[in-house]
Parts: sequence; C-alpha cells; structure tokens
Amino acid sequence: MDCVKEIENRVAFIKEIVENAHAKGIVLGLSGGKDSALAGILCKMACENTLGLIMPCGTEVNYSQDMTDALALAEKFSIKTKVVDLAPAKNELVKAMEGSFVLDEEATSNMNPRLRMTALYAVARQEGMVVAGTGNACERYVGYFTKWGDGACDFNPIGDMMVSEIYELLEYLGCPENIIKKAPSAGLKIGQTDEYELGVTYKQIQYYLQYGPSALDKGATKLIDSLHERNLHKLEPVPIYSREDKGE
Repeated sequence: MDCVKEIENRVAFIKEIVENAHAKGIVLGLSGGKDSALAGILCKMACENTLGLIMPCGTEVNYSQDMTDALALAEKFSIKTKVVDLAPAKNELVKAMEGSFVLDEEATSNMNPRLRMTALYAVARQEGMVVAGTGNACERYVGYFTKWGDGACDFNPIGDMMVSEIYELLEYLGCPENIIKKAPSAGLKIGQTDEYELGVTYKQIQYYLQYGPSALDKGATKLIDSLHERNLHKLEPVPIYSREDKGE
C-alpha cells in the first residue's frame, strides 16, 4: 500500500465532507483502539478543529487502559479531547426501566454505544460539527457494531479498510505501540475481545472479503456467512411501506 497516497486521498475526502456540510469541525469518539486512532489522526490532519470525545460508560477498562491509550494518542497528534462519563446516564436509564422490564446483559451493553452516539450528536449540533465514524470493512461486513450506536455517523474515513491496512497506516504514522498491540475490543466488559465474540478472527474475515469463501475452511466460511446474513438489516435502509407496491 502507498501510505502517503492513501493518507492524502483520505484527508482530501474528509476536507470535502466538512466543506460540503459547511461544518465548523469534526467530532468523534476516541476509544483507545486502533480504528478510532486512525480515524482521529486522519480527521486531525484534514481539520484542525477536530474533537475527540472519550466516553467511559461504567466498564472498569474504560476508565483505565482505554482512557490512558486514548489520551496518549490525543497528546501525540494534538487532538483536542473532552472526557464525558456516561455511566451515570446509563445507570439512570437502566433504573428507569427496571419497573417495567428485566434487561439482559446484551441489552444493557448495547446502551453504551447508543449513549455515546447521543453524546456525539449533541456535541455536533451544539458546535456545528460533523460526526466521524470509526468502523472498518471487516466489522461492517459481519455487522459487528450496534445499530443506531457506533454505526451511526455522518461519514466514515476508514470504513472501506481492512484490518491489516489499518495496522499498516498506524505503523507508518507512528501511533503509540500500546494501541497497535492491544487486542481489538469493544470495551463492554473486562476481558472481552472482538474475535472471541465473533468466533472468527479479523484475518479470516479479511481473507474472505479479499479472496472469497474458498480461501477459508467451511466452518469459518459458514460462520461469516451467517453473521453477514443475520446482521444485514444494519446495512440496509429502513423498510418503508409503499402504497405503490400494493397497487393503491
């Protein structure tokens, strides 16, 4: 990959987005992970007024290693940051629903990215900014994101990128090693990793996308196909009733 050209093209894309939106800047979530790191660096290169929100939401790792890594990235690349602790908001939301519903772990965990989306768009509206997405192509294909949560954005500068390409650009840009070496995780609970939850590795998903299903064993291919089909609704427009389809 031509890293210089790749960066130039993505920075130009971001500049065009900001200009066309008549926005005053960009806001994005900085999680301390690789994807948000690259998105943040590119946004900062394209737009001086880039703000990274660090949004812990009750999980211990959010307040320790994740925050440390996000702040280290921001310091190295001069990205302005604000810390917004969303744990009190989540606790109140869960409490408000307790009288009517018993929520399982997945339901409450998915509140985290949706609360972060709410915070990002509140800041975007207040400051006249656009929201940058931080998901990669492998996550997108298997639907490994929360609908109306971390999947919600105004644009995504890295959404077409394979995981290996993200590593390559981060290495080229001099991203802190802690971020590059850490296992990909949504940070929803201690010890959680993306690949454990998915049941396949990002390398396998990348091979599938680059070389087709025959590049993997049948078990991995079947799982990736299943994940894609199950989560396809996240990638498609909301179905809207059409009177024309009914001949009305």
